[in-house]
Amino acid sequence: MGHLDISAVSYFLPDGRPLLDEVDLRVADGAKVALVGPNGAGKTTLLRIVAGDEVAHGGTVVRSGGLGIMRQMVGRIDDGRSIRDLLASLAPAGVRDAAVELAAAETAIMEVDDEPAQMRYATALVDWADVGGYEAEAGWDKVTDAVLSIGFDAAQYREVRTLSGGEQKRLVLEALLRGPEEVLLLDEPDNYLDVPTKRWLETQLAASPKTVLYVSHDRELLARTATQIATLEPTASGSGIWVHGGGFGSYPEAREDRRSRLEELLRRWDEEHAKLKELVFTLKNKAAFNDGLASRYSAAQTRLRKFEEAGPPQVMAREQNVRVRLRGGRTAKRAVVATGLELTGLMKPFDLEVWFGERIAVLGSNGSGKSHFLRLLATGGSDPSPEHEPAGDVDVTPVAHTGRVVLGSRVRPGWFAQNHDHTELVGRTLLEILHRGDGHRAGMGREPASKALDRYELVAAAEQTYETLSGGQQARFQILLLELGGATLLLLDEPTDNLDLHSAEALEAGLEAFEGTVMAVTHDRWFARGFDRFLVFGADGEVVETPEAVWDSGRVKRAR
Repeated sequence: MGHLDISAVSYFLPDGRPLLDEVDLRVADGAKVALVGPNGAGKTTLLRIVAGDEVAHGGTVVRSGGLGIMRQMVGRIDDGRSIRDLLASLAPAGVRDAAVELAAAETAIMEVDDEPAQMRYATALVDWADVGGYEAEAGWDKVTDAVLSIGFDAAQYREVRTLSGGEQKRLVLEALLRGPEEVLLLDEPDNYLDVPTKRWLETQLAASPKTVLYVSHDRELLARTATQIATLEPTASGSGIWVHGGGFGSYPEAREDRRSRLEELLRRWDEEHAKLKELVFTLKNKAAFNDGLASRYSAAQTRLRKFEEAGPPQVMAREQNVRVRLRGGRTAKRAVVATGLELTGLMKPFDLEVWFGERIAVLGSNGSGKSHFLRLLATGGSDPSPEHEPAGDVDVTPVAHTGRVVLGSRVRPGWFAQNHDHTELVGRTLLEILHRGDGHRAGMGREPASKALDRYELVAAAEQTYETLSGGQQARFQILLLELGGATLLLLDEPTDNLDLHSAEALEAGLEAFEGTVMAVTHDRWFARGFDRFLVFGADGEVVETPEAVWDSGRVKRAR
């Protein structure tokens, strides 16, 4: 078994701002500790410090047992790494280093097949066997068979970027949960996973004897797996940490109780402080006319000084106050009408009517065509008119289809896609983007732009370029652009994936007040509770409507 001890860890951003302030956290043997907090509070940075990717400016990290790491970029890997490279990078150091040398030796002998290259390759094979490389390959065979339904020999040279985000995540999770490392760091392991896979992850985490520290915003996963909740709370001096010793079910009540208790302690401290200051003031005036009170005046001064030096009780970090004001507007009664619509190579033809004001959740496994369907609507459907151009300056790739899907009059789609590159925003600061506007959004002066950013808790990042924001901050900014763009049909593709708990709740409240139609692809079971109807993309290629959420739809059977 392994454990983690994080003691007084502090970290400063490159511009000198404090991010973490003497964070203390112990993750005991076999514990499953969820690390939560607002976007930008330092959750990923803390994991990177524990992993050794970043160096803390103060404090120490001590652990026992091997360390397995899932980094945040898993699910978005887009380089030339092969499945073999990825699995080897997750292995213990000996196997990892031997795999790198073996790959280099294989490349060298293919380029120049001379005696030195042959000797290097032979040595690399011996080293590979000595460190247990072939045993590792036997384990990887089980991993690729479980995730891709093919053996390691057939899968090992396939590029990771050819896998979906969910397949990348599942591949890494399978390898880590089956591996020898006793301590796991998982940065948002549930992102990109469909619900059956999330349920698999919940079962595996609950049953695993491993010690796990993980970041997640999925409220269902938190409720089913966390034995403790560690909250990073931003303050002016950097984020501190508060640990709730129970699960997520009792977390909201415990957090509110703590807030009330700290507020009461601060109120009492303020009252006592006022009394001491009043006593010192009174004795000062009296001592001016009565030398016998000089000693009492001096004692009161000393008491006040020591009271102030001890300082007030802990002040609760300010809660985020994200205020989403999605407005929308009246449209035709029938907002979306699909007739014999078939997404080429994805789903069978289906018909659909979506009425103004409805909230429809689009469900199904990864790769079933849900995102393609939303993207087709974002382009304005089969026969778009100028009024159906998407709100915002976004480039939406056309979707091959047969049949028809049309949008009603005054229906302007607003498309939110977590995984879209948004090249139109890269290199520009948030203030610049809001100031210049786009084809559907008027430009804003500095003051109204700052007020809008403040409502989304982004005003501190106003001068940052878009690509430097955290995933959650980018998501909030995209929602702000939808708000300002005049969309009357919101097309949301996994909107809560990177949102912290408060931001997800703010989005839910904003959608309730939105005057328009909402269609959302989601695997967030908590978020889906607020929807009226459910459109399920099934494993058999059929698209059906259901009155209740259906989460057990299997993967669509296609040639892989």
